[in-house]
Order: sequence, then C-alpha cells, then structure tokens
Amino acid sequence: MPISLVVAILVFILLSAWAFNRFFQKHIQGVGAPEQTAEVTVLDKQTIEVEDAAPGQDEQEYWIYVQKGRLGPKREFQVGVHYFHALNPGDRGTLTYQGNKFLHFAIKR
Repeated sequence: MPISLVVAILVFILLSAWAFNRFFQKHIQGVGAPEQTAEVTVLDKQTIEVEDAAPGQDEQEYWIYVQKGRLGPKREFQVGVHYFHALNPGDRGTLTYQGNKFLHFAIKR
C-alpha cells in the first residue's frame, strides 16, 4: 500500500473528526450558537427531582416541551421556576433560545 494513500486516509479521518466535533459543539451543545427565535406552542411541562442537591441549590429542575408549528420539531428546554409557573400547555408565543439554552418566552394572547 503506497504511503500517500495511508496519509490521505489519515488526513480524511482527522478532518472528519474535526468537522463532527464542530457540528456537535455548535448544534447539539450550543457552543457559539447564534441566538434564535421561533413561534412555538407549549406542549407540556415537567418537574424533575434532583438527587444529591448541594446546600443552597434547587432540589428540582423545571422543563418545558415545545413544538414549532403544527408539524414542526419538538424540543425541550430547562427553564426557571417563574417561567415554569407562568407557562401552561397550549400557550403560544415567541421562544428565544441559543443552542439548547432557553433565554426568553413571550406569550401571545
């Protein structure tokens, strides 16, 4: 096997790994993701108990589940307690988020 083929395969593997890592960080983890808005409907909300919560830390996490449009993708976001109590299933509005981080929700009444 020629050495140039081995080098080409290694370069391709390294380039693929780098591209996957960039995609994963930006689109899945939200690192460096742009701030975005979307018209959504709140589908559900849920409280999850946090085991082994440190003193001074919340013992619960608050999550909302939203859907973009009627047939759009469904997403989940961890929210603060005030948003959790203010939002109810069926509420519609403008969601502002960055990657998978919830920023703001403006209800349309």
